[in-house]
Amino acid sequence: MPAPTALTATALHAGYPGEVVLEGVDLELRAGQGPLGLLGASGAGKTTLLAALAGEHRPSAGRVQWEGRDVAKLRGKDRRRFRAAVRFVSQYAMTITDPRETVDSRLQLAAKEARKGGRTHSVSPAEMLESVGLEERFLPRTMRTLSGGEIQRVALATALSTRPELLVLDEPLTAVDPNTRARLARSLGATIERLGIGALIASHDIELLQRLCPEIAVLGRGRILARGPLAEVLADPEDEEIRELVAAHPVAVQRFA
Repeated sequence: MPAPTALTATALHAGYPGEVVLEGVDLELRAGQGPLGLLGASGAGKTTLLAALAGEHRPSAGRVQWEGRDVAKLRGKDRRRFRAAVRFVSQYAMTITDPRETVDSRLQLAAKEARKGGRTHSVSPAEMLESVGLEERFLPRTMRTLSGGEIQRVALATALSTRPELLVLDEPLTAVDPNTRARLARSLGATIERLGIGALIASHDIELLQRLCPEIAVLGRGRILARGPLAEVLADPEDEEIRELVAAHPVAVQRFA
């Protein structure tokens, strides 16, 4: 049985009718370990893998486990505990359905959901915002008045508000301008380290992964093709699919590999 703070995928196969996407992925996320980057070309299966880790896509074979239990089968209180302890933030997070909703009300709701999931804390909404580089003056702003980058940062603050054990991020800073992105990456990395949060960060942004992740895993052909420090994985790849990734990002690879 895995440790309580681990999320594991074992021999994971998943896909859709007539389409196989994942063909035997093994992955473990553990609180207290450095963030793991997930790199792969478009269509490699990153979104499917993250959906399976969240229990939102049932695998055709293999399993995803948290606290030794099948994530896809969690219900009721156990599901709430899982969603508070393991936070997922997609690049399309923070859909705005209520035009009157404010940043403060969104963060207060996250704190309430965290308490229902058994995670109590004394972090104020202002402190949540500070962790993602936003000032307290944003609290009364309605969500619909925020820029895309600001919405992404509120999404991160919402996830961090539960003091999660694990954090799974899908292209977390795509809408943030490049100048702010570097500063926010440093802040996010420091927060993750300070709180001892295990993290999986899926992104096409090689610079972001280099800043945040001591290790990356490259996903392709339905499996993990390589794993290790980014510079080593991209420096002299033997796999054709990794060579194509290198060719597609020559400036970033030259800078970091």
